[in-house]
Amino acid sequence: MLTLDKIYHAAFVLKDIARKTDLIAAPQLCEGSQVYLKTENLQVTGSFKVRGAYYKISQLTEEERAKGVIACSAGNHAQGVALAATKMGIKSIICMPDGAPIMKVENTKRLGAEVRLAKGTYDDAHDLAVKLQEETGMTFIHPYDDDLVIAGQGSIGLEILEQLPDVEAVIVPIGGGGLISGVALAMKSLRPDIKIYGVQAAGAASMFNAFKAKSYQTLNAVSTFADGIAVKTPGENTFNIIEKYVDEIITVSEDEIAAAILALIEKQKLIAEGAGATPVAAALFNKLPIQGKKVVCLVSGGNIDVNILSRVITRGQVMSGRKTNLMIALEDKPGQLLHVSDIVSSCGANVISVHHDRSDANMAITSCFLKLGLETRDNEQIEQIKSRLREEGFNLVSERV
Repeated sequence: MLTLDKIYHAAFVLKDIARKTDLIAAPQLCEGSQVYLKTENLQVTGSFKVRGAYYKISQLTEEERAKGVIACSAGNHAQGVALAATKMGIKSIICMPDGAPIMKVENTKRLGAEVRLAKGTYDDAHDLAVKLQEETGMTFIHPYDDDLVIAGQGSIGLEILEQLPDVEAVIVPIGGGGLISGVALAMKSLRPDIKIYGVQAAGAASMFNAFKAKSYQTLNAVSTFADGIAVKTPGENTFNIIEKYVDEIITVSEDEIAAAILALIEKQKLIAEGAGATPVAAALFNKLPIQGKKVVCLVSGGNIDVNILSRVITRGQVMSGRKTNLMIALEDKPGQLLHVSDIVSSCGANVISVHHDRSDANMAITSCFLKLGLETRDNEQIEQIKSRLREEGFNLVSERV
């Protein structure tokens, strides 16, 4: 059974292994609230996962260490297990979904683990790991549904209370539930008045559904770029802890996660992966009753593939009104493009791409479609440009954007 004493012991064991990550003020992120960021994205291996993995492995017997350890992970737990096992001279095998970000796969190998890729999702990697564990006798290091792993993650809650004693609410990402279980148990045991909120991606809302239904359940499939929380089956132990200690769970969309990643880059100069940005998305889009409160968003990791990051930044720019495409039906005659450019320029936007289409069968012979890619300040400026174009007689074809 998990206790507060066990979390304190985990914190002691981890003091020379895991960084005590900074808690930084983020006044620009959410007006009306005092938001702070617990920067586990700056943790060793770029994620909180090393805490639980190391503590669990540190408690193995000599016989268990001799046989080695095996784990399944979308990437962050993999790196934590690999680092911990290598530091203790223990063999490790990590099963990962074949869609895991390349960076996470390569980093896991670099940290000393043998990687086995499973076709499908995290849950398929889990099934492969269980099969290999039965064949080899290695110790399975569960990524979330294990008391010692949860205790390791709970050390973050102790740090937050030390760094911000008067914190009023904490927002935590949820995949399988290990992180929020440890943080909630630690903090609620010491400060029962603190609100603990969980966030899941809408496309992987397994714990959200279970929490609302008050019964343990699983999903048939998940769909989210936040690979660190793309879990079909939440933990049974974690579900019971969450039911007892967590005040509310909400979901955020893919576009909201993307906007949060962009906000962290621009306003805080921090890189977060999808899972790590979900608490910030919840704050940004007013998903929780945190107005006027001291709130900590737990940025759980920063291991995002650069190719995905590029797409996410573009999506975030579109969401926040920093980029847009406009399709305009024009008479095909001299001066039209210049007129449009003058309007865009006078509104202070920047043209980054131009496509002139005369071949569409749906337009008049003497017409063309002009597609503009624009860099803009915000959604208000986009509406200003559209309004000016309409005033000048231009026809916006919005469904073709």
